Amino acid sequence: MIGIRIPKSVGQRLDNLAKRTGRTKTWYVREAIMEHLDDLEDIYLAEQVLERVRRGEEAVSEIDEVERRLGLDD
Repeated sequence: MIGIRIPKSVGQRLDNLAKRTGRTKTWYVREAIMEHLDDLEDIYLAEQVLERVRRGEEAVSEIDEVERRLGLDD
């Protein structure tokens, strides 16, 4: 169970959409989360890795080295 506060205008839009389509506001909120959660995870986790790279705490490799290790250096 999650409780969230949203701007009144967003709540009104959800109300209108739910009424016009016969679905619940919860259904639309769940759909929005499921649609964007992967992207949000990718963005925020990538930002954390970037910060570690900038601090010198994360190993990086040149593309040529990666291709060689993967046997793609034809």
